[in-house]
Amino acid sequence: MNKMVINHLEKLFITSDAATIIRETDVHHPAAKMIAQAAKMQENECGDGTNLLISMAGELMTQAQSLITMGLHPSEILIGFEKAAKKTMELMDTMDSFTSSNLRDIDELTRMIKSTVASKQFGLEDFLAGLIAQAAIFTMPAGNPAGFSTENVRVQKILGGGIYDSEVIHGMVVTRGSMTSVRHCTDCKVAVFNTNIEMQ
Repeated sequence: MNKMVINHLEKLFITSDAATIIRETDVHHPAAKMIAQAAKMQENECGDGTNLLISMAGELMTQAQSLITMGLHPSEILIGFEKAAKKTMELMDTMDSFTSSNLRDIDELTRMIKSTVASKQFGLEDFLAGLIAQAAIFTMPAGNPAGFSTENVRVQKILGGGIYDSEVIHGMVVTRGSMTSVRHCTDCKVAVFNTNIEMQ
């Protein structure tokens, strides 16, 4: 569900994205600040999963509160949480839902991306996942596909079209008009000039 958020600059946001809500909300409570910082780290590292992180952190704090009212010391609760974190990390390694043998295969990559896209753009995941997979394959380093960086992919919005008019362009897009009378060219060649001049 969409929420209406007004930040400290009186700017209005209507969003369902947990990361945006946390980023624009002025948080003062120390524990809530820690959760907000964890959500920001999750957004920076993975780009998704902030809602789950906030929900889980809130539930852990609720459970910790009930343990404190039972008489447990906070340090004992912390030891229990650390043991649970270690066990969780052990179990996470055994819970792969899908493993790709070839990251350059567009069908495998689309299948891996689809669930993440569906969490943000439900109904458009089939179309958008294919475009994202194409863009990712175009920008993957030749030697090590795991060295892929999202900084090499750009999204350019152009007025007047719909979501299904989107396409992936392998190269560069300039959205403003040409400064010359030449608007279209086929079979172009690039001239490379040697600028190294030897000085006597």
